[in-house]
Amino acid sequence: SGSIAGFCLNRLNATREVDPVALPNCHLIKGIETGSEDIDILPNGLAFISSGLKYPGLKSFAPDKPGEIFLMDLNEKKPKASELRISRGFDLGSFNPHGISTYIDKDDTVYLFVVNHPHQKSTVELFKFMEDDNSLVHLKTIRHDLLTSVNDVVAVGPDSFYATNDHYFSDFILMFLEMYLGLTWSNVVYYSPKEVKEVAAGFYSANGINISPDKKYIYIADILDHNVHVMEKHADWNLTHVKTLQLDTLADNLSVDPDTGDIWTGCHPNGMKLFYDDPDNPPASEVLRIQNILAEQPTVTRVYAENGSVLQGTSVATVYDGKLLIGTVFHRALYCEL
Repeated sequence: SGSIAGFCLNRLNATREVDPVALPNCHLIKGIETGSEDIDILPNGLAFISSGLKYPGLKSFAPDKPGEIFLMDLNEKKPKASELRISRGFDLGSFNPHGISTYIDKDDTVYLFVVNHPHQKSTVELFKFMEDDNSLVHLKTIRHDLLTSVNDVVAVGPDSFYATNDHYFSDFILMFLEMYLGLTWSNVVYYSPKEVKEVAAGFYSANGINISPDKKYIYIADILDHNVHVMEKHADWNLTHVKTLQLDTLADNLSVDPDTGDIWTGCHPNGMKLFYDDPDNPPASEVLRIQNILAEQPTVTRVYAENGSVLQGTSVATVYDGKLLIGTVFHRALYCEL
């Protein structure tokens, strides 16, 4: 069993400590105390932030408080986060939001897709964003046998998306066993009302997913394989593997700069610390920027790294107009001016 345990520790990068990389103009965002696991920014600078995730094996600072979606307008001089109201009829009590994705329709309607884990299940909730009164109207709950342990989604239509299942098993003990045994049973699913199918498989734990600005490529982070996969998207929504970029960190969510095509990712330098609830040794934070991922030698830059004293367990980093938002699985969120 020693070699299996060693394999597991490697998957979690258990020995890595962080060399800090400082950014001068950063402050913690007021009001976000229980996570900012995923962030998606509209082209107009409105940022949606998913908060309050309870995930098996990971801590939560407010285990009994329902999750919420925050909104920030990054055009403001000093942007503040405010909680979005959600329309009546939606079960807020069991709201446990994870990955999110926005989609703007031809008529400028903004749809927000939210991965939700009510009662340890996996659903994808579809909302319509009402900008006039900063609210979300719940349109439908999507459940499917292929959407078993959804981590993240990327919307490709008003009711269609790609989703990552980060584990094959949804039971925590089996999930841990799956990692321990090094099973590559995690996958990516395409969902539309007409067709649902597996489009990529063989991941240790497919996590963040996003799409290139030209909509030709899908990017998938395999958090336990420390890499990002580039897949070509075809007319029938199938995906074929183009390349894999290896990293020395656990890449969580992926964000794509619409102007440059750069990929920004929030990372866990040492995944082991996420599962230890040790206040003296908190999970660190790391933000990478990946330029020219299709090139022979993409440029990978560590933009920010910190040992967890400011920000614990970074899961996402995304940019808009010289501003950087950094989110975490269960902790605070950071706003930086680059």
